[in-house]
Amino acid sequence: MTERDPNCLFCRIVVGEIPSDRLLEDDRVVVFRDVNPQAPTHVLAIPRAHIGSLADLDDDDGELLAALFGALRRVAEDGGITDYRVISNVGAGAGQSVFHLHIHLLAGRPMSWPPG
Repeated sequence: MTERDPNCLFCRIVVGEIPSDRLLEDDRVVVFRDVNPQAPTHVLAIPRAHIGSLADLDDDDGELLAALFGALRRVAEDGGITDYRVISNVGAGAGQSVFHLHIHLLAGRPMSWPPG
């Protein structure tokens, strides 16, 4: 984990170089609306520190994961959202296009399974 990668889109969002529609932020996490939404509600929770993906976490990162999921839960509650999907892609083959850990929350339309 590094504090910031100057070439990373999400690191640039964290520091405000690229504007975002932020819904929640604290000292560890930023939650903002996806610019290419795949559902009526589509938000991303990201850590402020640069972490490539879930695969780059270790056993000491439980508090960070709790902060990310807690932030998404608060955004859902604040929006009156009770049915939603939470996803994190790991690797290009799984659909990860920005290599900074992010967790999607999608809601507002029926979700099918499998999602592929």
